[in-house]
Amino acid sequence: MARVLLHSLTFAPDAVSTGYLMTDLARQLQRMGNSVTVLTTTPHYNLDPQALARQPLRSRFLGLVYLSELEGIRVWHIKIPMKGQRVFTRVIDYIYFHLMALILGVAAIGPYDIVIAPSPPLTIGVVGWLLGLRRGVPYIYNVQELYPDFAVNQGIIKNPLFVRALRWLERFVYARSAMVVTISDWFSRIIRSRGVPEARLRMIPNSVDTNLFLPLPRDNEFARQHGLVGDFVVLYGGNIGLSQDWESFLCAARELAHLPIQFVVVGGGARGAWLEQECAFRKLANVRLLGYQSRSLMPLVNASSDLCTIPMKGSTTTDTFPSKIYTIMACAKPVLVQADEDSELNWLVRTVGFGRVAPPDDSRAYTDAVRCAFEERAQLPEEGLRGHAYVLQEYSVEAVGRKYDTLIRELTGRQRPGG
Repeated sequence: MARVLLHSLTFAPDAVSTGYLMTDLARQLQRMGNSVTVLTTTPHYNLDPQALARQPLRSRFLGLVYLSELEGIRVWHIKIPMKGQRVFTRVIDYIYFHLMALILGVAAIGPYDIVIAPSPPLTIGVVGWLLGLRRGVPYIYNVQELYPDFAVNQGIIKNPLFVRALRWLERFVYARSAMVVTISDWFSRIIRSRGVPEARLRMIPNSVDTNLFLPLPRDNEFARQHGLVGDFVVLYGGNIGLSQDWESFLCAARELAHLPIQFVVVGGGARGAWLEQECAFRKLANVRLLGYQSRSLMPLVNASSDLCTIPMKGSTTTDTFPSKIYTIMACAKPVLVQADEDSELNWLVRTVGFGRVAPPDDSRAYTDAVRCAFEERAQLPEEGLRGHAYVLQEYSVEAVGRKYDTLIRELTGRQRPGG
């Protein structure tokens, strides 16, 4: 048995994709006989009252820190405010989170044998290294997004000196990790080119809970409640952020308004208010914004669609990989993505054959792809089934958990009983 410290910016009961992924990983490692402790934040992306009720937070240290428990996993939550849109404010929150994490790691959290630190932010790799150094144990840096690439390519960070400093920090984090775990072969290829040797690189994809996300009837309670039964439904479910190509999405809605197609958005985020205003300004009656829905409802939400979509801006899919693609596959839904030609997302959709790919920032191509899917709607269920079969084989929580468990035992020198 290994004592694992998972140091993550988000974790249950925060309702956000990385939080779900890390929660599933922690649960699986715990079920496999490891002892997992989590060091994270209070929920600051999406507040889910049901999740909070299942996992209540108990105040410690004058409300600066909270404790919770999830299936035997002890979770330390450092209090930070709800996520804002200003970069400077978020940087201050990250600095505070890192300092408090170091204090808790030294003063409150018991012994551990290994540290797992998933990005973002990039700086969490430094804290993971220091937490490992404190106990003389290895740490794994898990690359969920390529930083600073993502921030630079999206224009979030422009100052050349700051970019240079982040490049240096990236090399520092890679050099001090016992293993750099990437979520795609594309990420591995890029990181390998930056001097990380093959021996310290491991590709382990993100997982999906195939017991929760599974094929359900198209005509279901959620679809009937929101009037989604009769029309052809194009669904986006996830964060309404800066990396999505909303212009193409809205242009498609405008151009195809004469067809019985509903464009449905489920989720919230930094551009949520803007998207609502744009729909009103453009008088798009065929766009439905249904707001944030709990994770437990998402299988029904996905089932209520005919085509799921992930519209991404140019360069984003070379720096990040939208994990929602796995839940779409698990629900046996076909997909329309906008993805860079040289990206894992493009490769996955085309190779498995469970959907269509349009180039980023090309509203005409995206509109044509939606129209084509509508015209070929009879063959969409078969496409969805291809994705479902593939995800069961490659991306189940159990399969991914076994890969992490093997890696942990390699790095800590432990063997499974009977091994």
